[in-house]
Amino acid sequence: MTKALFVMNPISGAVKKSGIPKLIDQYIDHDKFDYKIRYTEHAGHATEIALDAASSGVDVVVAVGGDGTINEVGRGLIHSNTAMAILPCGSGNGLARHLSIPINIRQSIEILNDWNLHTLDYCTVNDIPFFCTCGMGFDAFISQKFSTSKRRGPLKYLEEVLLEGLRYRPQVYTIEDATGKHRYEAYLVTFANASQYGNNAYIAPQASMSDGLLDVIVMEPFGIMDAAQVSFDLMNKTLDKSSKVKTFKAKKVLVRRNDAGPVHYDGDPIIMGTEVLVEVKEKGILVVCNREAEDVKKLSPNAVQNAVSELLNDFSDMNSSLRQQSRNMMAFNKRLWRKLTK
Repeated sequence: MTKALFVMNPISGAVKKSGIPKLIDQYIDHDKFDYKIRYTEHAGHATEIALDAASSGVDVVVAVGGDGTINEVGRGLIHSNTAMAILPCGSGNGLARHLSIPINIRQSIEILNDWNLHTLDYCTVNDIPFFCTCGMGFDAFISQKFSTSKRRGPLKYLEEVLLEGLRYRPQVYTIEDATGKHRYEAYLVTFANASQYGNNAYIAPQASMSDGLLDVIVMEPFGIMDAAQVSFDLMNKTLDKSSKVKTFKAKKVLVRRNDAGPVHYDGDPIIMGTEVLVEVKEKGILVVCNREAEDVKKLSPNAVQNAVSELLNDFSDMNSSLRQQSRNMMAFNKRLWRKLTK
């Protein structure tokens, strides 16, 4: 009999959890699993529960909640023989969506029943583990604002993005990896182990949790005319084709910035200093996966999405060129006017 422990955060996300214990009992394979349920009581409690479960011989700890709960459970299970499974009930459910774990609770329990195990990568940011994404810049700034909000969910997140987006000033980052040092002025710098933030916003469409590499995304400053293109690319798995984005892969990255500030890991914000070290830990956590999601083509954009993305990028490049020509003409007119009025 497989020992399973469900760890439930009663307040995470926008999903009511009062009916979940009944669904677990109704749909779990009782011939395969002997299970218990525990509720978290404070921040960090899920990690304590998971650590105790791993040392007590529990076969699988099931995180019932969002990416924050999954992060806490995962931290307690890294480099152990205890697997992690997911019943996604959060606001964004980024890791679950990347792994094609259904948001429907009954269907996600069926994934657990299927018992398809894979050992996947995780990452650390200044030695703090994360499993989906971490980043600094605008996304970390929004995560910090979002964490203090009483309202949750994608609409609240979108509201924060729209309110703050046009006022946010890009920062300068020096990024060092095995190829050398590179200096960027960037709106955000994201490090992805998985492909998306959550709510199907694909920050790193090509990211894999089994390639031993980070996907590094540097988003350059962009104006209001470019916002539609960037938004489309983010939601349609084509951001890596955007003219405003640079992407590369690395095992370890050191970022230097001028000032301390927020960094998010799996959506949770924390203040870090001017140096931030991000690295991948290969094959560090055992995860119950969706057997039908192992075809990487499921993450690929279709031909229409690619065509629209290319069209928007062409329009953005043309718009940038026109703006530059306009600035050049204005500068020429000013010089001419000064000569004529001497």
